[in-house]
Amino acid sequence: MKKILCMAVSTLLLTTTSCVTKKKYLLAENGRLEALARGDELQKQLVDCQDNSDQLTARLVTLERDTSRMGKEIRNYQKMLDTNLTEQEKLNALLSQKMSELDERERTINQLQDMISSQNERVQSLLNSVKDALLGFSSDELTVREKDGKVYVAMSDKLLFESGSARVDKRGKEALAKLAEVLNKQTDIDVYIEGHTDSKPINTVQFKDNWDLSVIRATSVVRILTKDYDVNPLQIQPCGRGEFMPVDDNESAEGRAKNRRTEIIMAPKLDKLYQMLNQ
Repeated sequence: MKKILCMAVSTLLLTTTSCVTKKKYLLAENGRLEALARGDELQKQLVDCQDNSDQLTARLVTLERDTSRMGKEIRNYQKMLDTNLTEQEKLNALLSQKMSELDERERTINQLQDMISSQNERVQSLLNSVKDALLGFSSDELTVREKDGKVYVAMSDKLLFESGSARVDKRGKEALAKLAEVLNKQTDIDVYIEGHTDSKPINTVQFKDNWDLSVIRATSVVRILTKDYDVNPLQIQPCGRGEFMPVDDNESAEGRAKNRRTEIIMAPKLDKLYQMLNQ
């Protein structure tokens, strides 16, 4: 009986032990399966992560390549910009220089225009003074005109000289005295005395030809102006033109009479104007 009881107890314990192990086994098996499933999921996730990593790596390579290209383009653009800025600076410097030169030229032009206007005013004033001084003489004795910025007084030989002579008569000296009053007040002008003849040849003891006659007549006028009426000799220059600068036809007596003349040419000094032009 005792033996039977022991066997029963052993059988019960064995049965109990077997039941507990099976449960644990099932639990363990389920855990293993779940772990395997989780492992597969993790493996899948790992594969997905690797794919994403590969894609990101490829994208990174593309971005790096694009960045390198864009950096090169930016450097090229910067170089071009620097070059353009340099060229712009050069152009600005050249423009500034040209503007400065233009301003200087405009100042010079304005100065020249002022000087020319002043010269014209002086010539006009001189012309009026000469006309006023010689009012008492007729047009067949002398004429006064302005041409090319100069004042011309043409005195006929009828006023100054006898035919074939270089001696100035009384009426001529009166005209020269009036003219000298103007010249002595105009110290900044140059005076040229030109003798002119007609085309008829002359050959006398005193004059070999018309050149001689025209030069000596001009010299006679200069001598009277400087010695008798104190005109500055440094202002005045005589010259003879002979018959080579006629103002009329030498075929008629009237034309020849006009050509036989002595011209007093007065011109304001142009020293300042020449200096400006030569700068």
